[in-house]
Amino acid sequence: MTDFVIPTPPVPAIPTSDGGQFPVRRVYCIGRNFAAHAVEMGHDPDREPPFFFQKNPNNLDASGEFPYPPHSNDVHHEVELLVALKSGGENIAVENALDHVWGYGVSLDMTRRDLQGNAKKMGRPWEIGKAFERSGPVAPLVPVEQTGHPDQGRIELKVNDKLVQEGDLNQMIWKVPEMISYLSEYFDLAAGDVIMAGTPSGVGAISRGDTMQASIEGLGTLSVQVV
Repeated sequence: MTDFVIPTPPVPAIPTSDGGQFPVRRVYCIGRNFAAHAVEMGHDPDREPPFFFQKNPNNLDASGEFPYPPHSNDVHHEVELLVALKSGGENIAVENALDHVWGYGVSLDMTRRDLQGNAKKMGRPWEIGKAFERSGPVAPLVPVEQTGHPDQGRIELKVNDKLVQEGDLNQMIWKVPEMISYLSEYFDLAAGDVIMAGTPSGVGAISRGDTMQASIEGLGTLSVQVV
């Protein structure tokens, strides 16, 4: 009789600017957190309770390549601030929320928009449009000791050197401390959790062969080739 060996899966991790690795536990993504993007997606930009969906930790990818995914003809880019937590808990007060942040980074929330749209029409979850393989390109995380807590600064995305998304972090409807506090009311946050903080307007389709360059002031640039 052959012994059954339980496989040990690798722990997903994001590289850090100092050459280390940040192990990822969960990925929370906030929806419609820039007013102009809410409008372009057909929603009221007024401040309503935030909502979140999740990607899988192993959807995050620092390879610099984005394989065009199957079963979609309409894949969109969304440049986002990524917030990485070093600790967590329940019912975290807004005024204490930033104490739990390890650092920040540049990320992309790639979206199979056609599949997401079909899911919305049928009242189904969005995971098929959001949580697919390598759907979260990321740049190395920068520790808060180097960045501080950025609450303003330019965020933009260029596709083939053409500017397609631009905004400022101060345009986020829900700020980072509020996102952390709100999430902690519903989930037990912990070290290794990351939050993708929403995208400005200008989302649009990409094609194989495109080069995406996402940048956030003070955090550097993420360059990704669509293959």
